[in-house]
Amino acid sequence: MGAQLRVYKRRIRSVTATKKITKAMEMIAASRVVKAQRKVAASTPYAQELTRAVTAVGTGSNTKHPLTTEADNPTRAAVLLLTSDRGLAGAFNANAIKAAEQLTERLEREGKQVDTYIVGRRGVAHYNFRERKIAEAFTGFTDEPSYADAKKVAAPLIEAIQAETADGGVDELHIVYTEFVSMMTQTAVGSRLLPLRLDEAAAETATKGEILPLYDFEPSAEDVLDALLPRYVESRIYNALLQSAASKHAATRRAMKSATDNAGELINTLSRLANAARQAEITQEISEIVGGASALADATAGSDN
Repeated sequence: MGAQLRVYKRRIRSVTATKKITKAMEMIAASRVVKAQRKVAASTPYAQELTRAVTAVGTGSNTKHPLTTEADNPTRAAVLLLTSDRGLAGAFNANAIKAAEQLTERLEREGKQVDTYIVGRRGVAHYNFRERKIAEAFTGFTDEPSYADAKKVAAPLIEAIQAETADGGVDELHIVYTEFVSMMTQTAVGSRLLPLRLDEAAAETATKGEILPLYDFEPSAEDVLDALLPRYVESRIYNALLQSAASKHAATRRAMKSATDNAGELINTLSRLANAARQAEITQEISEIVGGASALADATAGSDN
């Protein structure tokens, strides 16, 4: 076997092994994205209804509360960025990080100091590599987040929104995550969690033809909002974590399918090159045999003469 043919066969074995791995990863991601999609569908109605309840309470009371009242002159904001712990998901993490950086730049142009909270090793690695300050990081659960993980992420953010800015608190809380639209479409989005935009929420409710209920508050509207604040933040973060997980699995599935298809095309190309190299070897051997036989015949004829 010629040296060139051995090179082609070695590359074919290597690409074939890689193809098996990417195919397996594609199948795993496909099974996980279905489970994550079900969790998103189950958690979204709860988050929406809780937001609707908070909107109703906020519009039905005149109480100043961090949940519903904007600061007169906001100076600090917190941005929560949701990425993944693992890669191999195409542009999933890059798009989320880009959206977070754009949001941070906009807030800084407005004169606000930004504290960045990050979920996922990819986002943490990106900021650490560029020596950017991270207020707090959370890793190890992005593939299958639980409500307990959402509570852990929400705890320092709730503490920051409730504290005075002079004591390290923030006036606004923003979140950047990847919204799961479909198996083929995932979009990095940024939204403000706190203070809740009551006018936008009320307009959305009116657009749907719904009427906000009227409440009597016991013992007071402020106590009701205090009780709703952590639940609202936790439910919205949990839903965002689930959306991000489903988006990551869908992106991984798409990336691995593309890698598998590319590996198949590369194997076909290498197989054609290997066949051409084998044919060239055969042709060369035949030429050498024919040349040797011709030389032997000439030598025999010369000795007879």
